[in-house]
Amino acid sequence: MTVHEYGHFQVARWCGVKVLKFSIGFGQPLWRKKFGKDQTEYVIAAIPLGGYVKMLGEDTSSDEPDVSDEDMSRALNRQSVGKRIAIVLAGPLANLLLAIFLYWILFMTGVVGIKPIVGKFVENSPVAMLSITSGEIIQEVGNQSVSSWQDVRWVLLKETLKKSDVSIQTVTPQLEIKSYQLNVSKIDFDDEKLDILEKIGFIIDMPKITPKIGEVIKGSPAELAGLKANDIVLELNQTKVSDWDAFVKEIKSHPEVEVTLLVKRGTQLVNISITPEAIVDKDKKIGRIGAGFSMQQSELDKFFTTTHYSVAGAFLKAVGKTWDTATFSLKMLGNMVLGNVSWKGMSGPVTIANYAGQSANMGLKVFIGFLALISISIGVLNLLPIPVLDGGHLMYYMFEFFTGRPVSEAAMNVGQRIGVFLLACMMVLALYNDINRLITG
Repeated sequence: MTVHEYGHFQVARWCGVKVLKFSIGFGQPLWRKKFGKDQTEYVIAAIPLGGYVKMLGEDTSSDEPDVSDEDMSRALNRQSVGKRIAIVLAGPLANLLLAIFLYWILFMTGVVGIKPIVGKFVENSPVAMLSITSGEIIQEVGNQSVSSWQDVRWVLLKETLKKSDVSIQTVTPQLEIKSYQLNVSKIDFDDEKLDILEKIGFIIDMPKITPKIGEVIKGSPAELAGLKANDIVLELNQTKVSDWDAFVKEIKSHPEVEVTLLVKRGTQLVNISITPEAIVDKDKKIGRIGAGFSMQQSELDKFFTTTHYSVAGAFLKAVGKTWDTATFSLKMLGNMVLGNVSWKGMSGPVTIANYAGQSANMGLKVFIGFLALISISIGVLNLLPIPVLDGGHLMYYMFEFFTGRPVSEAAMNVGQRIGVFLLACMMVLALYNDINRLITG
């Protein structure tokens, strides 16, 4: 939200509008100071849920007490409709530019994903109805090229909104190209606990990775317990550990509970006692020790794919990703309004904070991706044609642009009340969904 408000702030200054205050957060100021020739007041407030920019002449009246004629000419309501449109659009545009920048960073550093190799299916699912077999590699979904399960998930999310058959193209281990038509018309979007891949019937088979310790995070339970890189975990609580996935599942099931590991270190067998720290994942407390796995490059190449982009290629990919995500968000909102998609998917500050914590725990790249997604959501939400939001102001200004006369003060007051009511309903619904998720898990 700070980036959003900064967009309004900066473009307002470029347009010559006098900015009275720029606040990060709401409520009681924790810090405040005036800077610059306009003596703009900069504030950091106690409630970090957004922020705001206060400009001279934001109300519909052209008269302001104790303001000189020179300053009055810089009031927002004295500017051309084109400048006002630019100022209103600057906030959402700043959000989209931030998302492009964040995705650009991610694509330049390389995108790692799990190869979309077909494994098991959910019984009686849409996928189970096809003649697709285990071992086939998915190459295209909906006529779009895919190289990872992440790609498959994203394309399926977009395609299932159309409620029509989705084309899938695969290649068999014998290099035979196969095509399928997947029926997604009965996919239930109301069940938030299931991933789109699970709803369709795909079960991602994680590769059987040797439980060999790779990176050990500094200050983590793994380091404090004495676990070292290249240690091979043989047993956990005297039970044999078959692969890395099984090891992680056991660690997750023991938050803040001490476990004993038997590891092979070179030619020696070493017993290690370790207490996984507790983190929250999907409203559930799980254990984590802060260590990654070590894998030979040949094994990595078999199961994982890394896509690298040039600086220019990464930028174009980032623009496309931002556009795709923004248009998908609008389509989802449209389907919610039409009743095609449940309002249960709307999230409030509790869920967003929870997801932020989860993404931060999953690493910097995941957290950056989450920030990009949130930035796009803020930009799109503010463009909705609801009075009190940027989209509502834009609607008024566009009316003025095409008719040559501003919206009447009476109409704006009515619109303001409607906008506040709609926004309050959305906030109550989002908070209800948050609380319901916490209760039901």
